[in-house]
Amino acid sequence: MTTDSQPPAGGMLFGRRPYVLFLTSRFFSTLATGSQAVTIAWEVYEIARRTMDVEEAAFAVGMIGLVQFLPLICLTLVAGETADRYNRRLILALCYITQLLTAAALALRSELGTGLWPVFVLSALFGSARAFFHPAASALGPMLVPIHLLPRAIATNSLVAQLGSILGPALGGLLCSISPVLGYSVSAGLYVGSTICCLLIRADTRPPFEHGRSRAAQIREGLGYVWHNKLVLGAISLDLFAVLLGGATGLLPVFARDVLHVGPEGFGILRSSPAIGALVVAGVLALRPIRSGAGVKMLLAVALFGVMTIVFAYSRSFALSVFALAVLGGADMVSVFTRQSLVQIATPDRMRGRVSAVSTLFIGASNELGEFESGVVARFLGPVSAVAFGGFGSLFVTGLWTWLFPTLRKADRLT
Repeated sequence: MTTDSQPPAGGMLFGRRPYVLFLTSRFFSTLATGSQAVTIAWEVYEIARRTMDVEEAAFAVGMIGLVQFLPLICLTLVAGETADRYNRRLILALCYITQLLTAAALALRSELGTGLWPVFVLSALFGSARAFFHPAASALGPMLVPIHLLPRAIATNSLVAQLGSILGPALGGLLCSISPVLGYSVSAGLYVGSTICCLLIRADTRPPFEHGRSRAAQIREGLGYVWHNKLVLGAISLDLFAVLLGGATGLLPVFARDVLHVGPEGFGILRSSPAIGALVVAGVLALRPIRSGAGVKMLLAVALFGVMTIVFAYSRSFALSVFALAVLGGADMVSVFTRQSLVQIATPDRMRGRVSAVSTLFIGASNELGEFESGVVARFLGPVSAVAFGGFGSLFVTGLWTWLFPTLRKADRLT
């Protein structure tokens, strides 16, 4: 990590070219991923509805989350150790290239009009790339800024990520309403931009690796750090179960088409709504970070996440649904910011990849698995009951974690 004794003029984060390139590559990637996710979900649901009823088609959409989750859970710990062993910048560039090839292949499949199975195969490949992407990206960012700018960098990363998360789904909804091929092709072009920015980074991005230790020993060390730090364990496991149960986003194509009747454009707006709420909250946190009562605020935020999930489930108003998703996203941002601050600041650089991998395994995987869970429950209960079930489950988990992890409830400051 950079160790400048004096901060740059005005503490300017954007005066650091390597960090700006890293941030730009992340923005392009987030934009591409959000656009591609909307295109895949809408195309799969449209194809499935030709031969299936609503419940079966919702299950098919949920299967996308499963096939992305399986490589994530299988590879993330190895990916974390890899990020602590090899050049993190090059790992990130290889991930971008893999995602680029996946988007191009999806465009070709859509043009040829083949069945759904290639979509699931390519989604699994994409999930494999994301397994290596998250630990490398999380560990690379802190290497490009001095420690006194790290909290500001975390908030800025969140702002840019949420901006991409807003624009990406909206872009995807617009493009896939014209042609899924166009949606995939634009995503591929954005991944090209991410790759170029990443390769232009000029900084020492090799981790301080301890030679002579096996991969298994390295992985155990990362797991041990998280297990013994009960505050970190409680925070990331709370997010795991809350997002797992409250995975409403996986069923948004169903709500857009058959519940709210707003079409692909409305689907893009629904998909962007949580990111809009998260962006607003990220901006507030950048100006007024959490200074006290962090644990209680995180628990309250997750409870609000559950309440808004229930509101969205039973809403038949497009405006109310958008509002509920926006508040839901803002509440989730509080827990994300808390967790990232704990992990990035408290973890030594030499093991940031492994600890980030554990966090990814808990949090990132819960998004894909949550979509699968929603699809399975929707198959038996219907989409509305499935989302409502997840919201009530999130409230239950919040109460349970308040009792199981008193250190989380009593946590005051993040640093």
